[in-house]
Amino acid sequence: MKRFLFLLLLAPHACMLAQVSNLIASSSSLAQTSVSDSRSWSAFQTPAALARYSRNELAFLFDNRFFIKELSNKSLQAAFVTDKVNVGLAFSHFGYSLYHEMMAGIGLARSFADKFSIGVQFNYYTSYFAADNLYRSAILGQAGLMLFLSPKLHVGFHSFNPFQTHLKSEYSYKRLPSVYSLGLEYFMSERFTCRMQGDREIASNYRLAVSFDYRLPQLITLKLGAYASQYLVACLGLRIDLLSFAFDLNCELHPVLGLNSLGMITYKF
Repeated sequence: MKRFLFLLLLAPHACMLAQVSNLIASSSSLAQTSVSDSRSWSAFQTPAALARYSRNELAFLFDNRFFIKELSNKSLQAAFVTDKVNVGLAFSHFGYSLYHEMMAGIGLARSFADKFSIGVQFNYYTSYFAADNLYRSAILGQAGLMLFLSPKLHVGFHSFNPFQTHLKSEYSYKRLPSVYSLGLEYFMSERFTCRMQGDREIASNYRLAVSFDYRLPQLITLKLGAYASQYLVACLGLRIDLLSFAFDLNCELHPVLGLNSLGMITYKF
């Protein structure tokens, strides 16, 4: 009983403890430097990257926080390439039986003459409160822009819930995060990539992140990075590309709360 009471109190506030909102599913980009990542699309973090895809894709992601299964985030996303616009479908689930959040989204993205890409996504969000024994829902929007200043230098911008939509009822109120992100991607060489990103949730501190990817000749990519908000969190990751499959494994070591781990499997049709 004590464990369930602890989780009931912790789950709604896990985003502050982890420095990454549980409402926004994580990405395979190390240290969550996804807003300028032109090689990997994350439905809830960088809709503009969807426009760069030339093949259909299906991906499943599992994000575990502090080895507590009740604080896990599961997400599924699918990309469909068309002549006019690329279409993305996504679903995420966070929490457990007494408290959980779910979000389903549909996104559209298009690239313009390889100079810039634009992506928008509309999400249906719902959360369950055991105390009230009911679900509360809202419609959230997000938009992204990616500029290709040169073959080596890309800039990305993303806004999640820009209209500051919140859940309100006669007896309760839940504030949903509104996040603005700005990132930079620089290809130092054909195999070595650096990404930097700054995030601001309007009611929280700034979050700064940096990551480095080094691709080995054997189709293995090593990832190293860190992000800082209230604490400095070290990050380490590995990616393996095998035929049409890709496997990502990322780890974050929080100095107070412990280890976060993320696994993602991707299949390109």
